[in-house]
Amino acid sequence: MLIPFDIPDDRPVLIAGPTGSGKSSLALALAEARGGTVVNADAMQVFADWRVLSARPSPEEEARAAHALYGHVGWTTAYSTGDWLRDVTPLIGPGAVIVGGTGLYFRALTEGLADIPATPPAIRTEAEARLEAIGLEELAAELDPETRAGIDTANPKRVMRAWEVARSTGRSIRDWQADTPPPRLPLDACTPLVLDAPKDWLTPRLERRFDAMLARGALDEVRAVLPRWDPTLNAAQAIGAPELVAHLRGEITLDAARDRAVIATRRYAKRQRTWFRARMAGWTRIDATGL
Repeated sequence: MLIPFDIPDDRPVLIAGPTGSGKSSLALALAEARGGTVVNADAMQVFADWRVLSARPSPEEEARAAHALYGHVGWTTAYSTGDWLRDVTPLIGPGAVIVGGTGLYFRALTEGLADIPATPPAIRTEAEARLEAIGLEELAAELDPETRAGIDTANPKRVMRAWEVARSTGRSIRDWQADTPPPRLPLDACTPLVLDAPKDWLTPRLERRFDAMLARGALDEVRAVLPRWDPTLNAAQAIGAPELVAHLRGEITLDAARDRAVIATRRYAKRQRTWFRARMAGWTRIDATGL
């Protein structure tokens, strides 16, 4: 890939963007040019079982430059933003090219992360039971107004996390966030880039990419974890995984699974674009169609 802009060599580079926008190819090109390391900032690409389904770099791409924080997390691990921040900290340096679509990772890195105690397993079990008993809307209603206003109340993981924090610590997650320590990598100490990917340009790319995933063995990846499948696990949130599980269980056709997964991917990309516009005003915007 020809890099169409100048980037200083003396500071880390951050590359955010919606799924399928070409950010991994840009990161690899930069790492090759700088002799640096591609560092993952995608919450699904950390899991060992999801190379194809999470669009992790291929072995051939990994051979072209050093890569870190890809596929290092086991299937049942509840890997958090705090875990990622601890893992990425020793990798921060001038040659690092940190790339991904998980906005919370970048927010924690550049704005800081509250040191919230880990949720006890008993509280997590209680939260899951409460969600099943009363539903997402009612669980969100049990949060304080400030917390509800600051999270995506349509996201079960975010609502459960906020509920668990309040239940286990006696403080709202917003109170904890108010005590956030300084960031590990402030924006003025790096080159932060975010890719703009128009919907009309991105949608056909997402469709082609999922078809390519199926051709490269995504269904086999899902079949391998089917005996251990648990929809509450972090790893089970990979887009396309629930749909392919439904197909393997004989509930829907492969064509239907493919169509549902593509729709889910488009919706996820839309949420990413919205998040990046709202939260990354200080980042340099790059037209993905020109890469």
